[in-house]
Amino acid sequence: MDRRDFIKAMGLAAGGVVLSQIIPARDLVNKINQNKMKIVVLTGSPRQNGNTSHLASQFIKGAEENGHDVYRFDCAKHKISGCIACNACGMNGDCILHDDFSELRSHLVEADMVVFVTPMYYFGFSSQLKAVIDRFYALNGTIKGASKRSAFLMAYADTNPKEAEPMISHYRTLINYLGWTDSGMVIAPGMWTAGSVNDTKYSRQAYELGKSV
Repeated sequence: MDRRDFIKAMGLAAGGVVLSQIIPARDLVNKINQNKMKIVVLTGSPRQNGNTSHLASQFIKGAEENGHDVYRFDCAKHKISGCIACNACGMNGDCILHDDFSELRSHLVEADMVVFVTPMYYFGFSSQLKAVIDRFYALNGTIKGASKRSAFLMAYADTNPKEAEPMISHYRTLINYLGWTDSGMVIAPGMWTAGSVNDTKYSRQAYELGKSV
């Protein structure tokens, strides 16, 4: 082999080494994109800068750091009417109520994960979040059994764990019906005034839950 052929052969070999390094990197990017999720976070509190708003923000921070796309929908900041049981949608069609639920609809359909965030209002979900959940009826045929993931974040003023059980049961019953998979819950007791949850273990748990999905 003369000098020119030797240099050409070495160049091809070097190119092969570089190519072998590029392909795994590309595969890694593809793998990251495959694991990337569309997440919808539904918040139920009408109180600005409240405890559950903080928990939602912490979850979103962790999820976005993990590369996921997050769409936050603050139910109390939108006009959402309650379901009127007219059945015009047929459980999988257009709703006759023309309000801000139409803004949320496509995000729910496309979501890989839905996160429910609410304070305890008279031992249940806030009415603002519940109104949105009731409107799931018009999407039932699409989102039921859609292999989505979910999570639940809540805060309440009392410290008795039994007070939270009905809401946890409600959440579990809901996702069991929908066929979704629970990815975790953060239940924060003893949170009365706005900001009480900041710098607590529950704040860190919400962040870590977002980071883990």
